[in-house]
Amino acid sequence: MFKKLVTLIGLFMVLMCTAQNEQLFDKATESYNAGEYEKATEYYLNILENGKHSSALYYNLGNSYYKQNRIAESIYYYEKALLLSPNDQEIKTNLSYAQNMTIDAIDIMPETGLSKLYKNITGKLTFDEWAYIAVAFMFLFVLLYILFYNSDYSSRKRLTFIGSILALFFCILSVTFAYVQRNDFDKHRPAIIFAEESTVKSEPNSNSEEIFVIHAGTKVNVTDDLNNWKKIKLTDGKSGWIKEQNLKLLKDF
Repeated sequence: MFKKLVTLIGLFMVLMCTAQNEQLFDKATESYNAGEYEKATEYYLNILENGKHSSALYYNLGNSYYKQNRIAESIYYYEKALLLSPNDQEIKTNLSYAQNMTIDAIDIMPETGLSKLYKNITGKLTFDEWAYIAVAFMFLFVLLYILFYNSDYSSRKRLTFIGSILALFFCILSVTFAYVQRNDFDKHRPAIIFAEESTVKSEPNSNSEEIFVIHAGTKVNVTDDLNNWKKIKLTDGKSGWIKEQNLKLLKDF
């Protein structure tokens, strides 16, 4: 009886929280359409504080900050939206508009043909989506193998056998892509610079040599940590140390 009561209370709390978030989202949409972008931002942030996050929520936050000319924040939330929906063209378009308003113009190191091909293929889907596809191919393999085992005709046996082998091959391939994507996701620690201007040092201390300066909105990759310093790397290969309060990690879900 007690367990049932706890379950019912938990379900009620979830429903209440969902209803509250939907109400906040509607208010945020109304405020945004009315040009009240700061108020819309507050409503969206309240939803985040309730533990709810989604690509649409981050995208709307990016739009709200962009309308307030807060470029670093808008880039930050567009990038978070892309982490959840990597193939969304609308997010990519708005992100490019925001990036065009940043100060730093950083080149991207050229990739080899093989590396570019690999990223084009594996990057089409997230590691979760590759995993779902792998499960689907596994089910198909089992189904075709059962048909093969129970078939009486040689032609049907041949077709179902070939089909099961192909399904197994694509299952293994999808699992490999999912593993590689997950591994890359865990190793990659992207962040957005929030300080208007940050001096990048050669070592993690204030007395070390100044290497270069970066500005708000620049995307970096964090490769190391020491005390209150982060080692960052830019897309052009430059690297150095920066104080951690000058940036925000994107994968802080």
